[in-house]
Amino acid sequence: MHRSKNEQHSETISTALNVDRKSQTIERDSTRVICRFLMHGGDPARAKSIINRIFKLDQSEVKPLLDHVLEEFSDRHLNLRQILDNHYRLVRNYIPVEDVTCLSREQELLIGAYFSMEYAIESAALFNPSIVPHPDQTGVEKGSLRFIMSLRAVGEGHISSMVFRSGIISREGELTFDPPSSYVDTPEVLNPVYYRHLFYVKLREMGTCNSVAEYILEKLPKEFSREDLKNEIKALSDEPKFPEKEQLKCFKDMQRLADSNYELNFHEDHDLSERVIFPVSEEESGGIEDARFVQFRKDNGELVYYGTYTAYDGKTIMPQLIETYDFNHFKINTLNGNAIKNKNLALFPRKINDQYVMLSRQDGENNHIMFSDSIYFWQHSEIIQEPMEPWELIQIGNCGSPIETEYGWLVLTHGVGPIRTYSIGAILLDLEDPTKVIGRLEDPLLRAMEEERIGYVPNVVYTCGALRHYDRLIIPYSMSDVQPAIASVKIKELVDAMKKS
Repeated sequence: MHRSKNEQHSETISTALNVDRKSQTIERDSTRVICRFLMHGGDPARAKSIINRIFKLDQSEVKPLLDHVLEEFSDRHLNLRQILDNHYRLVRNYIPVEDVTCLSREQELLIGAYFSMEYAIESAALFNPSIVPHPDQTGVEKGSLRFIMSLRAVGEGHISSMVFRSGIISREGELTFDPPSSYVDTPEVLNPVYYRHLFYVKLREMGTCNSVAEYILEKLPKEFSREDLKNEIKALSDEPKFPEKEQLKCFKDMQRLADSNYELNFHEDHDLSERVIFPVSEEESGGIEDARFVQFRKDNGELVYYGTYTAYDGKTIMPQLIETYDFNHFKINTLNGNAIKNKNLALFPRKINDQYVMLSRQDGENNHIMFSDSIYFWQHSEIIQEPMEPWELIQIGNCGSPIETEYGWLVLTHGVGPIRTYSIGAILLDLEDPTKVIGRLEDPLLRAMEEERIGYVPNVVYTCGALRHYDRLIIPYSMSDVQPAIASVKIKELVDAMKKS
């Protein structure tokens, strides 16, 4: 649901700069639920006990129980039977082989139901949007643009996932959102091919490249599958050649790395707003945070969408790269290298001087820039901006990928000031040498208005990416980490308001 804000739609920052706050806000909807796998307590022994209790049900009880589940929940999910079957398969290994062959179809689905739970993906918050042109502009009126917006959704237990909205920007810069579906669905998870050399390099960064890992990798082909890795781990586990503790730690790290690189496939006939990317790997178990999407132009002119996001396991973070051409099929890979630290990674929309370029914040305080021949490996960074103004003295960072303009690379930034207030600012980088800051706003472009200060995290305005539409910058932003809104500003006015370096 998209509602209007009953406030003045513009805020004057200076005599030269006028920011137009649009009337739309994007509402979170607690009725949008996924049916996720529930491993009670994470304990295999408990899972076996639950399954044994289900086995004790008389067959005459099984069908009515299953029918009741399907009747009560089928209208809340697009493919409930398939979901229950998937969840049954995840616990099938806890059932004795002789019993598996005797199970009826109803028993299988009922077991799946007992290992399922509904999860309201955006019940707590919906925030930190980024926006890119839609890959399909078919049928769009001349001068208008179809867009895709990614958002961070937070539900029970503060687990973050990635959701999407779509709509049209008119020639005049007005936004119309497509109504979101009442359904949401998670994708099929596919295991990709792994490259032995890249796998070795990442293990070395993780401090796991020991004799155990080297032994296993020597047994694997140059390109191997998740099943290949599983088989080699099992072979070494059955006939140990190294101390047990050392082997077990290495097995766990190799499996976690493999699980962090995967592919996702959504049904093409499902609406974009029905697609939710929910944590898959252990590295993401605490959430998928703050995706910064960019439409990237390859050397051959082909367009692809990259997004950087933070995988969080409840204790540590791991920067990830997500790639898609159509927002149906996604590839997820870990980012690697000595410079892959902290959050706030934002890729430039094209190469510069034959190198990939990325903004970052390795030290948690300053804006950095990195260059690399490979999009997956980043070894060095340098500081390009330090906090200077009162509203950013605690720390600064980027607010999404740079936007190419005739004036330079336009970068939205965020700054943290007194009482942990977050404001949005802007800088301008040289087109040919983006290590040079050639302009910056001395005052915030956006700061929280009074009615925007109340929310999940008070006194915050924040965005993960804006979009150029003709002469205007369209800025989706979140208000106190609870609800997104839209603002826009004329690019020339923004650049003219900057202090030149």
